[in-house]
Amino acid sequence: MGNRARVVARFLDGRVLKGYTRNFDPRRRTFELYDPEAGKNGEVISVRTGDLKTLFFVRDFKGNPAYKERHEFEGPFTGRRLSIRFNDGEVMVGTTFGFDTEREGFFLFPADPRSNNEKAFVNGGAVAKITSLPRGVVQTA
Repeated sequence: MGNRARVVARFLDGRVLKGYTRNFDPRRRTFELYDPEAGKNGEVISVRTGDLKTLFFVRDFKGNPAYKERHEFEGPFTGRRLSIRFNDGEVMVGTTFGFDTEREGFFLFPADPRSNNEKAFVNGGAVAKITSLPRGVVQTA
């Protein structure tokens, strides 16, 4: 399937879909999600970017459900450190290079290096509060 990314799409309505994508671009309204269990010629789902809460780019689909992701930064980091509280109460902490209130969303790289998430695209419409975290601060939104 060429250069594809393993993703988990979490929707505003609570649905979760897992699959692969080759064409996610946050500036586009839609992208294609390929069902990993349907084989080479399997189902292709068109996903509206505005329907997402987050799109996680993951190391693997299983993850570790027992692992509690840490909200602290370890070692050096680059980018702007943020704590994000979503409308549903979930909190994510990480760094970003492209946060801009004029954009519909942005990428967040998790603070926890052992996270199954390599990065996440965050839909700004799903966010209740964003807090900038100065150096040395580990609190969350």
